[in-house]
Amino acid sequence: MEASPLTRQNRPGSFQPKIDNLYEQLFETHDDAEPDFDDGFWREFFLLRPDRVNLRRRLEHISVDDLLRIQGATQQLFRQAVARIKSGNGVSDESALDTLTVFLNIVLAKRYTNPSSEIIALLAGLDQVDTCFFDFVDAIENVIRSSASVDIRQKAVAVAIALIAGAYQTSLVSYFTHRDLFPTLVKNVDDPHDRFKPILLLGLLANYNKFEFRNPYRLRFEDFVNDAAIQKIILGLGSVCSRSRDHYVAIQEDIEEGWTVSNTLKYIGLGVLAPSRSSTPTRNAPSVDDYKDLFSTLPETDACILLSAYDFTNANKLFANTFITHPVDPSQKESPFSVFLSLTSYILHHAHRSPRSTLYGHLNLITLRILLEDRSLCTKIFSPDLSTSVRLCRQRPPFLPTTSTSRPLAATLFDIAIDTITHNLRRRLSVPLYIATLNIIHRLLSCLLMTRTRFPYHWPLLWQTLLSLLRFLTTYADSIKHDPDLPALIHSFLAVLSLAVCSGDVFLPDTDVYDDLFYKLVENGHLLPRFKSAFSHLSRPSTVAPATIDPHPSTSPTALIDILISISDHFTSILEEEKGKSSTFGSGTKNLSPREVSRVIRKGCESLRVPETEGLERWVKWREVDEKGLVKKTGRQAVEDARRLI
Repeated sequence: MEASPLTRQNRPGSFQPKIDNLYEQLFETHDDAEPDFDDGFWREFFLLRPDRVNLRRRLEHISVDDLLRIQGATQQLFRQAVARIKSGNGVSDESALDTLTVFLNIVLAKRYTNPSSEIIALLAGLDQVDTCFFDFVDAIENVIRSSASVDIRQKAVAVAIALIAGAYQTSLVSYFTHRDLFPTLVKNVDDPHDRFKPILLLGLLANYNKFEFRNPYRLRFEDFVNDAAIQKIILGLGSVCSRSRDHYVAIQEDIEEGWTVSNTLKYIGLGVLAPSRSSTPTRNAPSVDDYKDLFSTLPETDACILLSAYDFTNANKLFANTFITHPVDPSQKESPFSVFLSLTSYILHHAHRSPRSTLYGHLNLITLRILLEDRSLCTKIFSPDLSTSVRLCRQRPPFLPTTSTSRPLAATLFDIAIDTITHNLRRRLSVPLYIATLNIIHRLLSCLLMTRTRFPYHWPLLWQTLLSLLRFLTTYADSIKHDPDLPALIHSFLAVLSLAVCSGDVFLPDTDVYDDLFYKLVENGHLLPRFKSAFSHLSRPSTVAPATIDPHPSTSPTALIDILISISDHFTSILEEEKGKSSTFGSGTKNLSPREVSRVIRKGCESLRVPETEGLERWVKWREVDEKGLVKKTGRQAVEDARRLI
């Protein structure tokens, strides 16, 4: 019997998918500067389903120097992928989009010596950059506009985000400004399943170099009047805010439990008699340190959409009005603005845990400030017609008061400001965050004063919070005295406190609340001279930083602290006089009870002469150019989160 010409091959230990073999060929170091992959290679490459995990791993292990050595291969990959996207040929264009998303996301995230020139060399080459990138933008825009598949359109948006987020500090993004994608992206917001990516992409494009040239997308934001599209964008923002808020709740549920037998027995000290919730004890419950670590990673990367919310609000009054007044979304059971406020509460409650959380919290405060500085919108925020119930963060004591009924939106804003001040007091104080928070309180009080509206609220909690801040600033003056933003903080704080003290009779619901403010001011009166001494150097004009309060002479920090001291001294002298009368028949001075102090303060209000404070209710309106550094820093954080998200 003749021997078979076939030879038996040993069975390999493992089989390698064909696409992985093609990746290996593509990204190996080539001797030729311009490796030649034939049409068959690329046809097979894009017909196979991409292995995103393996492609990501391979690219992550290639150094920048090695990438530059194989730039001929990477240029061919980019050109061939764009050609497949333009062809719109079913499987191959979807594979090209998936491949480009991973490729751009990993390659553009690497650290380059000269980012613009080296990234251009990797993707197109200097001689072909215009042709390649105009083709790329045209192909992406065409897919987003005309593809029949929602999934394909969303993948095209993801590719655009990957390139823009990765090359944000280069000139490559400018190719998107030469082609108007605004109507195409707005049209894609119609898809209720994923409005997130188009809204995010609009925000990234509108922020690109907006201080260096007239960004066309920013101009489109200003001229946007399509009410139906605006409502869909707002619903998309609300959906993302709700999802982002739920990440906080998943770590620690903070809704108070209703009445139960167990709670009642524990309340009266008979907790040992309370029935057990479960027959088995809870295992692996997070420790305090675990909670800190978990909360420090939040908000999730989808919070980058808050940059789009800020830009739309800042640029478009119709959007701002619709944002506030949009009714409850049936799918969310909350209005978009309510869930935006709820997320803001959770972010600011934990703002001290990371610089990233502080940035997003500050960004949302600026968005709220813009709304409050519009007279008509501020009136609506105080209107009972827009009353709603907002879920506020109560994950750490002291807790905000619980409310079961709907309230005007302004009450929620006061609560958020109080919670922010209370839970972020640290020696390394985030001074800009506190300035932004005090600005919110100042705008709210100013609106009440200008409209002469008596507003029901738990005002004693606000007085307590402001005077706690006074105590903190006085105690830790040495720790914050070198902060460049300290003058603006002191000015804003004194303006808020003085506005309440001097004009509270206009907007407070009754005299008891006003008397309580004087009571707390007198109680902390001994701190006022120390506060003045600690921050007296800030009163000199040469050292006062630009503030957000109207710079009238009567509202200077020195004038305001002198007013507070004079009012405190007025009541203190009356109290001392009353103590003297009470001790006439005794051997020593008698301490007055709180009720007696309240009675004396009420009597002292009759003889109190509050100095004129012209301009205290006025403010300097928000202008991006005044806070260029903050806006750019927040934009960079949003871009980084967008890159990590894709």
